[in-house]
Amino acid sequence: MPSVIAPPPPTRHRPTLHRRHALTLHASILLGLLAASSAPTPLYALYQAQWHFSALTITVVFSAYALALLVALLVAGALSDHLGRRPVVAGALLAEAAAMAAFAVAPGVTWLIAARILQGLATGVATGAAGAALLDFDDPDRPGRAALANSLTPVAGMAAGVLASIALVQYAPAPTRTVYLLLMVLFTAQAAALALTAETAQRRQGVWRSLLPGISVAPAGRPVLLMIAPSVIAAWALGGFYSSLGPSLAHLIAPHAPQATGGLVFFALTAGATLAVGAVRRRQALTVSTAGTAALLPGALLTLGGLHLHSLPVLFTGTVLAGAGFGAVNQGALRLLLPAAAPAERAGTLAAYYCVSYLAMSGPAIMAGALTNRYGLGTAVSLYAAAIVLLLLPALASLALSNRRAGAHQAGAH
Repeated sequence: MPSVIAPPPPTRHRPTLHRRHALTLHASILLGLLAASSAPTPLYALYQAQWHFSALTITVVFSAYALALLVALLVAGALSDHLGRRPVVAGALLAEAAAMAAFAVAPGVTWLIAARILQGLATGVATGAAGAALLDFDDPDRPGRAALANSLTPVAGMAAGVLASIALVQYAPAPTRTVYLLLMVLFTAQAAALALTAETAQRRQGVWRSLLPGISVAPAGRPVLLMIAPSVIAAWALGGFYSSLGPSLAHLIAPHAPQATGGLVFFALTAGATLAVGAVRRRQALTVSTAGTAALLPGALLTLGGLHLHSLPVLFTGTVLAGAGFGAVNQGALRLLLPAAAPAERAGTLAAYYCVSYLAMSGPAIMAGALTNRYGLGTAVSLYAAAIVLLLLPALASLALSNRRAGAHQAGAH
């Protein structure tokens, strides 16, 4: 029998942030969460030199986060639709702060994996709830800001996180601790600030039932998710490769380049994604998804070319192109998917989208690590790029067909 939750106490006299400021706070939360997710990337070389582990171990450390996040989305993706946005996001932020503390004191790779798992669980719980809160706080007179924030903050956050981590590695004392301590303070402050926001989700029955693992997609959004899934999988699979093995690839191409070069590979990806999201925000969502999918193809091929030509400029060009494709695919997909969800379906629909995304990011990354251990990084990159190309071709065909149908429908309407 589902539990019955008492309505929240009246909050009439409690000061609350204005809608615009509350939206900004939740955007900053998503920004911080994704910054923390990419912060370890420039540190992998330091960890590897200190603890002597393999490329496969790097991908396991990375994928521990993504798989834990996936589990959290499956179990708690719709929790805030029942319990309320504010308590779910605040609790997840405190757990994220605890994960940052665990990173800061990690004595070895086992502890590092445990910290990544805790981080993934906290991020998974917070992502759907904070993203849904963004939509709740969207200004009805100026709609669209929340959807833009949902697509922009992940890539901007990852770019900021890796760039800050690179700078701290170069100039700050205790580089494997400083970035995590700063993030711990940030998440604690954000959790406290949530007390000043209004609750936007009405509590309702079925909390325990909502924790049963499952995917909850708004019925109207299911055909859209099926249509965009191949592009989303290809984009996030590339993201998983760059965030786990990108630094190793840069070192293989130019072994004597500065240590920061490895981290800059992932920054190039996320910077390209951020610029693309800003550039195409006023374009039609289906067109944006198609263009992003098309950009992933030369991005993957140029990355492979950088390896065979031993050229960092070619590698970075391919990485920026792949990043632009990643950002456009992510933004177009969310703009196609979210309008189909009713308010009570938002968190579940976002959680389902991120389940597809992070499964695509983690599984292929582990396979790339295993291939690297067995055949070497060069062969692994070649096989990975070939698999991405094979996935992109039917994705482009599907999106082109959808564009043609949309054009025919518009012509018929006129």
